[in-house]
Amino acid sequence: MSVDQTPLFVVADVHGHRAELRDALREAGLTDAAGHWSGADARLWLLGDYVDRGPDGIGVIDDVRRLTGEAAAAGGEVHALLGNHEVQLLAAYLLGTGTVPGWLQQDGFRGAWARFGGRDDDLRGLRDEHISWIVSRPAMTVVDGYLLVHSDTTRYREFGDSVAAVNAGIAQALASRDAAGWLAFCHQMSDRGAFRDSEPAKPDDPVATMLGTYGGEVLVHGHSTLTKHFGVAPGEVREALRYADGRVLAIDGGVYEGGRILVTRLDDHGLGRARSAPV
Repeated sequence: MSVDQTPLFVVADVHGHRAELRDALREAGLTDAAGHWSGADARLWLLGDYVDRGPDGIGVIDDVRRLTGEAAAAGGEVHALLGNHEVQLLAAYLLGTGTVPGWLQQDGFRGAWARFGGRDDDLRGLRDEHISWIVSRPAMTVVDGYLLVHSDTTRYREFGDSVAAVNAGIAQALASRDAAGWLAFCHQMSDRGAFRDSEPAKPDDPVATMLGTYGGEVLVHGHSTLTKHFGVAPGEVREALRYADGRVLAIDGGVYEGGRILVTRLDDHGLGRARSAPV
């Protein structure tokens, strides 16, 4: 396995907290006081959920798009994966309040999106360039031995048995306008909790299955907050959480639940031994 020697950082689940993201990136040395890229050749991957719950999801997307260009000009990289909240926002935008047979959700996709933290300002601010950006997001990647995904689920396997196949399958789902298909897609992307019983490690457990299928030695995810889903008190969120015999790293610090945005440097102490920059 070839490992790039430049610094590798990950962030997940900003959820519209634009100022908090800027603070976290500045503290990690990736941006300056004005919010511009200062990370030189560092690499940053954001693992989805830029919108909903917080005050300015569209502004977060705009910042990520801008930083992508600034980092590239400086010899660095900024990349972004797709999260379930981007899927739900698009469903609300594209399919509105239409009903799906057998789905008893008031106001359809628009109602479901609002129930899970959808913000009207995000929907009003959504432009063609934002939609184009969202639908071009990959859902997973492998970087330096880390399998990066948004959700702690094995349901990515329903889209294909390689990284390229999953990303192509999800791109196809995003291009559909079939309401029943979108409902299934939202459920697939929102699933969680698949890896918490994978300790001690077993050759055929969900973590081993994901790593064996897609590659990598450590799986990194957001989606399930440290605060609600892993029992870390909001004031105690300091760093990413390793579990499942060290094979999984959870990085969603639960900013919208009173926690914080974690900027985690994966390569700081070697593969699988990650720390988070203080915020």
